[in-house]
Amino acid sequence: MTLPATTTRFGEVVEASIERLLGQCHALYEAPVLGTLVRAGESVYAVVEGVETVALDPTRPIVARGAGAASEAEVYAEHPQLERLLRTQVSLSVIGHREGSDVRQYLPPLPPRIHTFLHVCPAEEVREFFAGGRSDFASLLIRRGMPAGDDVLAAVLRQASAAFEVPGEFLLTASRGVASLLAGDTARLNAIVRRLPLGV
Repeated sequence: MTLPATTTRFGEVVEASIERLLGQCHALYEAPVLGTLVRAGESVYAVVEGVETVALDPTRPIVARGAGAASEAEVYAEHPQLERLLRTQVSLSVIGHREGSDVRQYLPPLPPRIHTFLHVCPAEEVREFFAGGRSDFASLLIRRGMPAGDDVLAAVLRQASAAFEVPGEFLLTASRGVASLLAGDTARLNAIVRRLPLGV
């Protein structure tokens, strides 16, 4: 498959392992939302599991500057250097990769290199990754034991559903796959399902 030219590049990899990536956004506060499908380079797929804005230099903590300001925008206007002292970064959970023309919903053999560009996948690529309501990737997220793992999984399904012509149909199919993975944990399954707009 030729990768779509409409992919939106937003940052690059600054830390990498086979299971997780840390990406730095090229523009402050310009991060994809929780659950967004992201491609690192040409072949590794991950989802946004966290977003944070921190000081570029950890030895210089951020201090409040808006005591006399009327708005947040005024704070940035009066302190233009803030744009250069802060960074927005995304934590990414790897959920698949591309092998030739095939998409695999399991871990890649190697992580992407540092400074590999990060792209938000367009709808066409999202549909390809989640074709047929495939939810094999969910086992990777469930096993990782992330503090907000259930919210991340539900967010992935919500974000992916928007790429489909009938979002509710995708959600129902994917939810059945998640249900098979959590057959012994009804409370957790119900918590995830409650986060999904299944009436769509």
